Order: sequence, then structure tokens, then C-alpha cells
Amino acid sequence: MSMYMPGATAVGITFNGGIVLASEKRIAFGNFLVSKSSKKTFSITSKVGAACAGLVADMQILTLQIAALAKIRKMELKRDVPPNTVAKMMSNMMYERRYFPLLTQVIVGGVVDKPILYTLDPLGSVLPDEYAAVGTGAEMALGVLDPQFKPNMTQEEAIDLAKRAVRSAALRDSASGDGLDILVVTKDGTKEFTEKI
Repeated sequence: MSMYMPGATAVGITFNGGIVLASEKRIAFGNFLVSKSSKKTFSITSKVGAACAGLVADMQILTLQIAALAKIRKMELKRDVPPNTVAKMMSNMMYERRYFPLLTQVIVGGVVDKPILYTLDPLGSVLPDEYAAVGTGAEMALGVLDPQFKPNMTQEEAIDLAKRAVRSAALRDSASGDGLDILVVTKDGTKEFTEKI
């Protein structure tokens, strides 16, 4: 990302029974700290969430439009919209706008039979994974996730690992910091909480 592209750090982790999405709250534009309280984790449906990095307006419009489309799809199908469908809807929207892209990287995931996570770039590539990090602090976050992630972790272990990954990125990435938003998605629904970094 260029010097004037807002930085961020967002991570996603699957665990035994769900996913954890975490992001920090800072918006920096070059050397200017724009906001210390922005929200970069979003609940799309009761079983699907997203965490984003990039331009805040783009991530907000993407998640709002996809949440609305998912509600319409749920009414048509008369059942919950699975995470892979939400990821494909996001991918289609981002690819349609490839000449004037939504400048955001997205981690989207949720639970149907098992927890699943996808990473999307600004052009709509969809990459499935067990854990992921996006944004200017992704390298630092992955430095924590790569050696410490293990399949079938408990919810508490996954939340703790997500916190440590975002906090380590905030220590070295000047565009990340000022708090931590965490979204947990299980088959019972979503729950969100905020912590200090």
C-alpha cells in the first residue's frame, strides 16, 4: 500500500466450532492520525462476519451492500446464507468494479457445517484459508499466527491468538493501534467486544 493509503491490521482465525475476526481501530493517512475509534469488523449475517483493511468508506459500503443482498438471498432461499456465498457475492461486486476498485482487503468467514475463512483482495480473488491477516500490519501478524496456529483450537485459544497477532502488528506498524475490535462467529450467532491494545 502506498504512503497515502490508510493502513490497518485485521486477522481471522478458525477454531473448533467457529471463527474469530479481530482488527485494530486506528485510521492513519500518511503521517496524520485521522481516527482512533473506527470499526473494521462487521457482522454480515448471524453466521457470517468480515474484517477489513484499506479505505474505510470502501469497506463500509461493501459490507452494507453485501449484508443487504444476503438478507434478500435469505428471504429467497428461506435459510441462512452460507459464508462461501457471501464471499462469492463480495468477489463479484469487487470484480465488477475492477477498473475503479474498492480499495479494501477483506477476510470473510463463518460457520455452516464447519468454520471457513476466505481472504479477498481489491479485485475479488477468493482464497480459502484456516487463518489469515490483511493490511499494512499483516506481515507482523502472520509472524505470530504462522508458528502458533493449530487446527481445532478452542474459542478462548483462538481469541487469545488473534489478540496477540493484532497487538504485535500494532507494536511495529505505525498505521495500526488504538484498540481492538473482536467478532466471534459460531453456529449460535455472533458476538462482539472491544478491548484496549
